[in-house]
Amino acid sequence: MGMHLIYNHNGQTGEGYLALPENESGPAVIVIQEWWGLVGHIKDVVDRFAAAGFVAFAPDLYHGQAAAEPDTAKKLMMELELNAAGKEIVNAADYLLSLPETSTKHVGVVGFCMGGSLAIWSGTLSPQISATVGFYPGSSWERHAPIWANYAGKAAVIHAAEGDGTSAAPGIQEALQEIKNAGGTSLAYDYPDTKHAFFNDDRPEVFAPLAAALAWERTLEFFFNSLK
Repeated sequence: MGMHLIYNHNGQTGEGYLALPENESGPAVIVIQEWWGLVGHIKDVVDRFAAAGFVAFAPDLYHGQAAAEPDTAKKLMMELELNAAGKEIVNAADYLLSLPETSTKHVGVVGFCMGGSLAIWSGTLSPQISATVGFYPGSSWERHAPIWANYAGKAAVIHAAEGDGTSAAPGIQEALQEIKNAGGTSLAYDYPDTKHAFFNDDRPEVFAPLAAALAWERTLEFFFNSLK
């Protein structure tokens, strides 16, 4: 099990949920929340990464707030200041690299829904973030204004739900092509008969166990192969 913490690194303060691998060291991964906030499901994902051998951390981008219903979640998401969130993710990456348990020189970032977009975007924000995974990211990058050229030499994977329009959705196609144009590698997986948020096992109305298990396996393999 992980723990909630507040840390200070290089004069920057951050907070979130940290879990360490049982074998005491491993590659570092940042987990970015859905629009609900740093809820139990996200903490469970962090714990699962640690059990798989990763140093895993979920920054609390809502700073203690969380939502239980969509209207509140939408409000919290729209109030999120993206530049501040980006700085928190970059700061978290630097913090993880400072930990003695981290065995790699770069960090991976994975996120879900709103966090899926933030995860893919984070690859443009720091040279320390070299591998990203977005689960069903949003359809537009207008708010993020990513500098895609910063993906040179990096890699990204997108897991796309059929209910969101699959990887053919314009926003996903834009990300895939721009990352390749920058000299990075990008790959998308489609999951038939799935709805948005199919990985979230706290939401039985959308959870798709077989697709979630396959996406998890692919994510672990990608990070183990990409993070050096």
